[in-house]
Amino acid sequence: MNYDVIVIGSGPGGYVAAIRASQLGLKTAVVEKAEIGGVCLNWGCIPTKALLKSAQVFNYINHASDYGITIDGEAKPDFGGMVKRSRGVADGMSKGIQFLFKKNKIEQIIGSGKVKPGKKVEVTDDKGKKTEYTAKHIIIATGARSKELPNLKQDGKKIIGYREAMNLDKQPKSMVIVGSGAIGSEFAFFYHSIGTDVTLVEFMPTLVPLEDEEVAKQLERSFKKAKMKVMTNSSVESVDTKGKTCKVKIKTKKGEEIIEADIVLSAVGIKSNIEDIGLEDLGIKVEKDKIVVDEFYRTGVEGYYAIGDCVPGPALAHVASAEGICCVEKIAGLDPEPIDYGNVPGCTYTNPEIASVGMTEKQAKEAGYELKVGKFPYSASGKASAAGNKDGFVKVIFDAKYGEWLGAHFIGDNVTEMIAEAVAARKLETTGHEILKSIHPHPTMSEAVMEAVAAAYDEVIHL
Repeated sequence: MNYDVIVIGSGPGGYVAAIRASQLGLKTAVVEKAEIGGVCLNWGCIPTKALLKSAQVFNYINHASDYGITIDGEAKPDFGGMVKRSRGVADGMSKGIQFLFKKNKIEQIIGSGKVKPGKKVEVTDDKGKKTEYTAKHIIIATGARSKELPNLKQDGKKIIGYREAMNLDKQPKSMVIVGSGAIGSEFAFFYHSIGTDVTLVEFMPTLVPLEDEEVAKQLERSFKKAKMKVMTNSSVESVDTKGKTCKVKIKTKKGEEIIEADIVLSAVGIKSNIEDIGLEDLGIKVEKDKIVVDEFYRTGVEGYYAIGDCVPGPALAHVASAEGICCVEKIAGLDPEPIDYGNVPGCTYTNPEIASVGMTEKQAKEAGYELKVGKFPYSASGKASAAGNKDGFVKVIFDAKYGEWLGAHFIGDNVTEMIAEAVAARKLETTGHEILKSIHPHPTMSEAVMEAVAAAYDEVIHL
């Protein structure tokens, strides 16, 4: 069976690439061994946001009196109900992708895919039967999985990864979370919010270490204000799982500490799914656990491409989707613009939320820019006050000479919805003065962006 394009993997990179290929008139098939939609849709982005929404609603109920509402009786989290809702949301989204495949006449091939010489893909189904398919263009979009450290081997029961964390049989009474990136911080917020005793351990000096330092410090303050135990400059040395609980040995600046917990969640990063997919047989180059590609996602072997978490770059769903579209449009003979990885937004859905794009203040200084930096606190925002959560701020960084928007770093309610303004403005090479003179609606969280820009240019009104 011959295709123009075969995509191996149906995550946000793979399924988007397949749909775009079909739109461009290419006969397309997708190979998938698990659920349509990949990890993001089934075990990552979407179901975790459903869990986080449940935690947010629970928090609202517990603080109902702050909003002038009286609730008789004690609110209790239904952990099983939260998980069930989360799985239902994910299932619904997966069915939506299947509908899009049918609409766009994309064939689903169920099984494990392996690239072979001669532009072939060998697919092994669950019964071990092997079938070969050919295509002019083969796109590898196999994604990634939870990374394991030598001293933190996951057993799926006491030491778990993100997948098990969203599908536990019962709510743990206590949990140690190792790693405070987006995955670790989001699960820390979720479990702490519903009553689990959470200890968040981070090896680096600050939480969310990729974020601007001021944002990281604000998140730590917010977590500690919520009475979560946070340990930075700390590392998990070993975990003893022999007893009923886990005994976690943590090395800190003050010495070693033993913490007991029902569950240890490892959130220390991801590992690319590139084993046993035929890369070696073809001579496709791999460096540092990533498939080497050019700016249009071509490997060194003609007709074979790779996108998403298995190639270098931010391991984010929206990045994989953009890469898939860029890759396919180049295949179809269009003239797509290579992705600007310096203008990719990142979001963390904790409470408060975090969103950022571009350089941090430290990075901009190290790059030699003379800066104009503006910050507007949520404590001065009328909308934030009315909403009942004044934790957070909007921070913007501009080149003082030309007004170029170098970076934006937001923390607070709704900031994951607000960061797109900075992304679009940076793409359009909008200056700080132009943002300042663009009228923002009042009262909104988003007007904090205008106010922060005004602060950078010494024109702020509400501070």
